[in-house]
Order: sequence, then structure tokens, then C-alpha cells
Amino acid sequence: MERGHFGEDHLAFAELARGFVRKEVVPHYLEWEEAGIVPAEVFARAGELGLIGFAVPQEFGGLGVADFRFNQILIEEFMDADCAGVGLNFALHNDICTPYLTQLTTAEQQGRWLPGFVAGTSIAAIGMTEPGAGSDVAGIRTAAVDMGDHFLVNGAKTFITNGINADLVITAVRTSPERHRGITLLVLERGMAGFERGRNLDKLGLHSQDTAEMSFTDVRVPKENVLGEVGRGFEYLMRNLPQERMQIAVACLARARAALRITTEYVRSRAAFGKPIGAFQNTKFTLADVATEVAVTEAFVDKCVLELNAGRLTPADAAKAKLWSSEMEFRCIDRCQQLHGGNGYMREYPIARAAADARVTRVYGGTSEIMREIIGRDLKLD
Repeated sequence: MERGHFGEDHLAFAELARGFVRKEVVPHYLEWEEAGIVPAEVFARAGELGLIGFAVPQEFGGLGVADFRFNQILIEEFMDADCAGVGLNFALHNDICTPYLTQLTTAEQQGRWLPGFVAGTSIAAIGMTEPGAGSDVAGIRTAAVDMGDHFLVNGAKTFITNGINADLVITAVRTSPERHRGITLLVLERGMAGFERGRNLDKLGLHSQDTAEMSFTDVRVPKENVLGEVGRGFEYLMRNLPQERMQIAVACLARARAALRITTEYVRSRAAFGKPIGAFQNTKFTLADVATEVAVTEAFVDKCVLELNAGRLTPADAAKAKLWSSEMEFRCIDRCQQLHGGNGYMREYPIARAAADARVTRVYGGTSEIMREIIGRDLKLD
């Protein structure tokens, strides 16, 4: 079935993105998986090609176009090429951090941060999760004390995507005891005294995507680095979570679609009992189910992307997209991996890497259980 929500500009952008991924990423990806990090220069190369910061105003190097279909295309190209770790690096910088740095910044902050952000020379991250606060964002404890012309920040963050490479970290801190109105967003910058990065965490999958711990010990953050208004951080985080969850939904769909493609190719070429594995009814039925789930999910996710562009995507619908896509991805990749037999357990095969990479999608951006809670509240059953 033809997808009707992409125009000529999107298809031209897809060619550019595909060329970048195939030339600049694919040949080095397994090496970066072993190293546990992507060289920062890769972001700069993408910036040179105009693959970063589409929504940033033109005066700062962007396109001034807040159209998530471009983001969707870039995510899909990374996933289709079995480069999910790098894809998440870019998605965090491009899809999740952009709204904060375009919608909440002052003119002075935009001049300071946005040119490097678009060029890929200033890599961005967002610091929400703490050792004692994950899906419960309002439970953060990292403290920022008002010292007049600056805040003094103490605390810690964990599971921070782009944590090693990041130059700008949008950090949620507590500026008062109020549960929701006590959260403020500060931008911490590389080189600030007392801002330390811990180890690059050893994850089950997504090895090339650097995920770090961060600690803050009496970090002096100037008032000029406050994003938006003091005390409104929780509101800003909740406002941007639907786009974050759509980014995850798009990636899950794309990875499931890629798993279907590589498994279809595999079962055509792999033989058992004198005939291709694909000739067995079980294989046909299994892949028929996978193909159907991918097709149905694609229709819903594409519709949600259009709703996001129009400003109509509700938190509940974003939660539905994230919940369904991540659970669908896990089911479909598991079935595809089973059809690979013993080879499906070997990391030299893309399906094994996809299975490991996919496990976290039901956790980050809000667990499946939290998504169900959001959707259930929207049903107004109480």
C-alpha cells in the first residue's frame, strides 16, 4: 500500500538521508558498536548536509520548517540500514531537543546555541532520569539553589542518551519543594566546573549509542542558561513528551519493517529438509502476521505524525502510538528471530542486533505500563 503523506520534498530528503547513512555510517557501524560510541564528527558531517535541526530558524542555519515527516524519514533510514544506535543519537539531538531549544530560548540563547546545534558541532542531550526517578519525572531530586545571578546545582542523572558526546544538556532540576511547580530547566554546558560524566553504560543493545551517568557538584549555572520560566519545567517536559513518544513509535515501526525484510530474504535462501524455509506453511503464516502488524501500525503512526504536525496530537494518542509500536516491534522481531534458528542468536546477523536493540523501547520514553496509565486516564473511568 502506498504511503500518501510524503511529498516530493520529503522524497528528495530521503535520498539525501539514505546516501549519508549508507556512505558515512554503515561502513563504520560495527566498529562504533564495539567502541560504544559514535565519533562526534559524524554529527558535524550530517550538519554540513543539512540533516540536523530542520525546525531551527533560517537565520541560525536551519530550514525553519517544523515538519516531523523529515524527522521520520531520517529515523527510518537509520533503522532500515541496521544502524539503530546511531539513529537514536540523532533522534535525541534532532527530535527531542529541538523543541526546547527553539520554543523556550531567548534571542540571546538562540544566538549562542542554535548555530552549533544545527551544524552538529554542539551535540545536545536531555537530563531527566535520575537513579531514583524514571517515569515519575516529578520525583526528581537534583537541586538548584538560587544564588542571585546563578543557580548552584547538585545531584545526579543516569541513562542519559548522548551523555558522553553532549555539549549542551537540557537538565531538569528542582528549584522549590513543590512537586510540579518546583521543576526548572537549565542548560548545562561542557566544561562547567563540577559537571562530571560517569561511565559510558554497558547496555544490552544500542552499543554505539553513548549512554552516561552525570553528576553535579556545586555547578554554577548562570541565570542566562534558564530555559523558559523558573518553575515551569514540568509543564515544558509534558508538552514535548508526545513528540518524543512519536520518535520512538516511528523507530519501532521502522525496525519491525526492516526485520520483516531481512527475514523474508533469509527464509528464501535458507533451506531445511530439501526446500527453502519460506516454503513451509509455518513460515508463511508467521510472516503474514508480521506483515499485517507492520502495515496496520504504519497507517496509524503516519496519521499520528500528521496530527503532530498540525498540533492536534494528544498525549493519549501519542501514548497509544508508543505503546502499540513498541509492543508490536518486540513481538514481530521475536518471530523473525525464531525463523533464523541458531543464526538468530549470533550478533553477526542483523536480526540478533535488532532484538537486543529493541528491548529498551518498551521502557524508555515512559514504560508500557505508564503508557497504559495515560491511556486509561483519558478514558475517564473513575
